Amino acid sequence: MKFRLSLVTRWSALVGTLLAVGILIALALDHLLPGQPLAVLGICLLCVVPISIITLRSQVQPILSLFRALEGTVTSYRDGDFSFSLHWPQNDELSDLIAAHNALGEVLREQRLDLVQRELLLDTMVQNTPVAMLLVTQPPGASDRVIVYANVAARQLLFEGAKLEGHALHDVLARTPALVEALARGGDGLFTAGDGEEEEVYHLARRNFSLNGRRHELLLLRQLTAELRRQEVQTWKKVIRVISHELNNSLAPLASLAHSGTELVRRGQTERLPQILQTIGERTRHLESFILGYARFAKLPAPRVETIAWTDFVAGLADQVTFRLGGELPETPAHIDRAQLEQALLNLLKNAHESGSRPEDVELHVRRVQDVVRIDVLDRGTGMNDAVLTNALVPFYSTKRSGTGLGLALAREIAEAHGGRITLGNREGGGLAVTLILPA
Repeated sequence: MKFRLSLVTRWSALVGTLLAVGILIALALDHLLPGQPLAVLGICLLCVVPISIITLRSQVQPILSLFRALEGTVTSYRDGDFSFSLHWPQNDELSDLIAAHNALGEVLREQRLDLVQRELLLDTMVQNTPVAMLLVTQPPGASDRVIVYANVAARQLLFEGAKLEGHALHDVLARTPALVEALARGGDGLFTAGDGEEEEVYHLARRNFSLNGRRHELLLLRQLTAELRRQEVQTWKKVIRVISHELNNSLAPLASLAHSGTELVRRGQTERLPQILQTIGERTRHLESFILGYARFAKLPAPRVETIAWTDFVAGLADQVTFRLGGELPETPAHIDRAQLEQALLNLLKNAHESGSRPEDVELHVRRVQDVVRIDVLDRGTGMNDAVLTNALVPFYSTKRSGTGLGLALAREIAEAHGGRITLGNREGGGLAVTLILPA
């Protein structure tokens, strides 16, 4: 085990040694120069002071060098260079300080290496993702936003592979008017670029955040053409399958009833003809209602927004369906397409009544939350399992024997046309909560 000598002990020994040397010199001079104390003192000082200075300097110089080295390594750490370490040959308190300093440097080196590896991994992922990414900000005094980061996909999509950083966003997007229009609309959404057979569909996502005290916006562009075409084919298959099923269920009974009516007329037994014709009429009206439901969903026009008081709107709903109003209605008027939103809520309230809930447990809540309006339709029915919740908003998906699968899909279409969204969730204690969130 290495012997440890503290700084206090070393300096105490050094001072004691110098004092002892001074005393010995004084005693020796006192014999040589008896009765001359001032001369003895002067000679002692001339002998001891240089020795003390040389000795102290030899001891202090390594410590001063160590302090300069510490200052240099701290400066290097501040500049992000953690490759330095120090050495102190003595086994004292300073060696503990140097060991702690070197341990700190080792930790910082490991953290820096881990950070560099993570940055490299993140950059590799960002540069190789097929999603085009643009990070833009507006410098102080600038009239337009500037691109501060763009990955490979963004450069290839918008600038023929050239570097985008430093360019004004308006100049870069001038080549893509459809993207300019999508940005002007605000929020996330789809837009189409190109003409004819080369038409491509993209999804634009936008996220705002602060970076280094400055407002930034992240733009994400994802090409959806191939995926949408696959989904379009699947949707058409599903539509054809549902319509074929419904037509067969209606046309087969109609054909049978028509044949039965013909036989009755041939036999002269016309007393049952009114009943047969009434059944044919009911099946025909059902088929007409089914076809009109699909036509209404396919031809949903853009909302014609008007200003209307929530009390008047809810009163109109109450005239058509039974529900219990929960809470106070917002004082600020609604800015909605009355007919479309009324249709959406009628579908939701009808579903609530058909869920097995008691009529008095069907509730409607309308409230203003910050800059949105939240509309909740609540029931105490059987709710939905996870599979149904996942597919409930998909067009033509229905768990009812006579359902078309368009009620919730139409409500979602109307909410999104108003710039909002719809969510579903099971309630504690049973039942379902359907929420429409619309811009205020």
